[in-house]
Amino acid sequence: MKLQMVDVVGQYRNIKGDIDAAIHTVLDSGMFIQGKEVGELECEIAGYLGVKHAVGCSSGTDALQIAMMALGIGPGDEVITTPFTFVATAETIGILGAKPVYVDIDPVTMNIDPALIGNAVTAHTKAIIPVHLYGHPADMDPIMAVARAHRIPVIEDAAQAMGASYRGRKVCSIGAVGCISFFPSKNLGCFGDGGMVVTDDAGLADSMRVIAAHGSRVRYYHEVLGLNSRLDTLQAAILRVKLPHLPEYNTARRKAAARYGELLRGLPVTVPSAPPDVEHIFHQYTLRVPRRDALAAFLKEKGIPHAIYYPVPLHLQKAFAMSGGKPGDFPAAEQAAAEVISLPMHTELNEEHLLHITGAMREFYADRSSSR
Repeated sequence: MKLQMVDVVGQYRNIKGDIDAAIHTVLDSGMFIQGKEVGELECEIAGYLGVKHAVGCSSGTDALQIAMMALGIGPGDEVITTPFTFVATAETIGILGAKPVYVDIDPVTMNIDPALIGNAVTAHTKAIIPVHLYGHPADMDPIMAVARAHRIPVIEDAAQAMGASYRGRKVCSIGAVGCISFFPSKNLGCFGDGGMVVTDDAGLADSMRVIAAHGSRVRYYHEVLGLNSRLDTLQAAILRVKLPHLPEYNTARRKAAARYGELLRGLPVTVPSAPPDVEHIFHQYTLRVPRRDALAAFLKEKGIPHAIYYPVPLHLQKAFAMSGGKPGDFPAAEQAAAEVISLPMHTELNEEHLLHITGAMREFYADRSSSR
């Protein structure tokens, strides 16, 4: 059986006619940069999320950097975030000359632990970046309470969580800025790189739009140092076709996750879960398992795709060695890094796929149980 970790081709085939038509409309127009589809997508994303402003950019990584630049974050500043995330979250902090200040994770959700954030705030703290990891919203109410108490803006890293909701609100609509990735494997993915920043603050939106266009609002007149970070018209056109399908895509992922949970019942693994007031959209289906590396090797032998997001917490990465991180600094994140494994998760999974994948999991743990 041929399995995919993420089946972007299968998803495309289901809406091929609409996607191809949208692409050809752009090709016929010749407006490959800042075509009308970009503005139309920005309005549609803003409406979907319930925010006032959306600004397209070239990637989720740029979205984070643009948000911080608009907030004036730079050398000597500190930004609180999680050590258990993709490198872009802290990479962009460092690129701006600021310092990532890590706070350990909640071992259940694997998101930043709100109870620990207050102790990390200093006079140099200029933002908090919670990550909605794997599509599970961070616990935003206590995070926002800390932020309000210290008058610190919150930047939501929703690269993995487009469409997830927290207590009736879409992620990206809670903090000062929400940052979105449209990388092809995301729940709402384009056919290349793409991203977006969203906010209710008109002034912040204007600043982010200027920064994303070389610091310019009038061609060849530059107000600030900016980036070349425009969302391509072709990608915007593709995303406009896919956006109306996002609710069904997220529902399909939740159904697959629920079925995974049923089929894995009884195994010595911890399956992802969410409280009833949180809508997890399962960008990844990530387990915590014993003997993770042995399981990964076994799945590889069986031809079953899997991934480890993420094997090394950021405070132990070579790129951040200057921060002086050492083993034991963030034990919950380090334990998660040693135990997590993600199984295939996408909109094209069917019962046969799920039975095959979980059957291999059962075989692995049965073999090891009988050999004790």
